[in-house]
Amino acid sequence: MRYFLLFLIIVPALEIAILLLSGKTIGVLPTIFLLIFTGVLGAYLAKRQGLETIRKVQEQLRYGQIPGDALLDGICILIGGTLLLTPGFITDTAGFLLLAPPMRKFFKKLLIKAFKRWIDKGNLMIIR
Repeated sequence: MRYFLLFLIIVPALEIAILLLSGKTIGVLPTIFLLIFTGVLGAYLAKRQGLETIRKVQEQLRYGQIPGDALLDGICILIGGTLLLTPGFITDTAGFLLLAPPMRKFFKKLLIKAFKRWIDKGNLMIIR
């Protein structure tokens, strides 16, 4: 939790610094246009990949399979899309990384390790 609080303080401060630097370097209007463009592009990509992931989950459920990998994809897409809608270049970069399928494999491994750690500590309980 302490890391999350630190994250909530540092990331917005860095975002403001980068936005000010960008506004000074390329101008205010191009910076605003770039932020709007990444938000729209991110929303489009997240919607497209999210719908594809929902289709995969439904297909796997139809065949009686557990859609674990597709659900992890969905978590990454949801977080990536949310980050892309948040104004700022750091969050946009993180969002695009979460939407890129090759990088998503890396983040899914991290999620699996985190879930295993939470289960081992007893912080996460799975009910069948």
